Amino acid sequence: MEYTPLTAMGVVERDLLQRRTLRTLMAGLIPAGAGMSGAYSAAAILGEELSGSETLGGLAAAGMTAGSAVAAIPLARLMAARGRRPGLALGYLLGMGGAAACVLAALSGWYLLLVPGMAGIGIGQAANMAARFAAADMAPEAGRAIGTLVWASTFGSVLGPMLGFGPAKSAARAVGLHELSGPYLLSVLLFAVAAVVVFRYLRPDPLVMVGGVGHATERLRLREFVRPLATTSAGRLAVGSMVAGHVVMVGVMTMTPLHLRSGGHALEVVGFVISLHIIGMYALSPLVGRVADRLGARPVIAAGGVLLAVGAAFAAGSEATESGGVYLGLFLIGLGWCCGLVAGSTLLVRTFAGSDRVGIQGLADLCMTASGGLAGLGSGFMVAVAGYQNLSRAAIVVGLVPTVAVLAMLLSDRGRHRPQAA
Repeated sequence: MEYTPLTAMGVVERDLLQRRTLRTLMAGLIPAGAGMSGAYSAAAILGEELSGSETLGGLAAAGMTAGSAVAAIPLARLMAARGRRPGLALGYLLGMGGAAACVLAALSGWYLLLVPGMAGIGIGQAANMAARFAAADMAPEAGRAIGTLVWASTFGSVLGPMLGFGPAKSAARAVGLHELSGPYLLSVLLFAVAAVVVFRYLRPDPLVMVGGVGHATERLRLREFVRPLATTSAGRLAVGSMVAGHVVMVGVMTMTPLHLRSGGHALEVVGFVISLHIIGMYALSPLVGRVADRLGARPVIAAGGVLLAVGAAFAAGSEATESGGVYLGLFLIGLGWCCGLVAGSTLLVRTFAGSDRVGIQGLADLCMTASGGLAGLGSGFMVAVAGYQNLSRAAIVVGLVPTVAVLAMLLSDRGRHRPQAA
């Protein structure tokens, strides 16, 4: 067994350290998640108001996932060299800067500030996503740790749209500012809190404790991690499930606020729909993680694909003036995304270890968030050309891809182990 600072500790000490690490990560995730979700919920609407175009509104929202994709490898490189703590803290600080740029966009009416501002918020999202791997660094049960941390995001992520479209919007309007500057002013504050908490209290660094820092002095290169993911069935399934979930989730959720607004629904209704969707994304993640630990990741990934498809089907059957089907559909899409993310991440942690694991994790997040960025961008074009219902119908097909992949793997395994005839 490789010697690390963690192996020198007793079982009780390790358990106490893991619990403290999870508490610290949660204390950063909750405010960062609230800042991120509040900002994202307002992005498409603010983008449309500033530009006069639904397509450009979708582009503004997609800027967050694009920024998250761009940041995944640089943050992984920093964490591999210095540890989880400086990487997460820097990500939150850059998220704060992005939110400040969005405030200026709302106040000045300049759309071109909104897109890079949302990209900066996306860097904060990349830090939040990387934190789930930090939770698993020292954990004996990776699924449980990842699920617990994802669950902690529920509180901030549900409150974000409600506070952003409620008190923050009202407060901004009361002092004479554009009402949609409120969610972004709130995001500035919340990202700052997250950065301070992580930088001050995430000690000792979990990646340092498992010996994952400073193995290689050369710069991490993206191509070094493509082959391990592409040539292993577990790696392909893990990334594929995360990608499919993110494409469906981002594509449908990005355009849902505009779909509801076109049907005459108030901003408060939009906020509640997004909040219910986020409950689906995060609230059941501890259960999802436990099931992935007990039964394996593949059954959970397959179930997640079915949930994505059913949720998209409900959204596809809802007219703009109706909200019931959208409520249920967005909740199921969120739950399907949760299954793919938690089980896919657990499969990555189990499959890849050693000094290059952080780079592989970063590449997986790059694939996931880049596909989400493309989905957010494409969703605006598709709604403009074919409508929201057809966008949701396309999401049904994408959602079923992980389920089909798992079934194909099961059939392949049975064929390989079937006795040959004499």
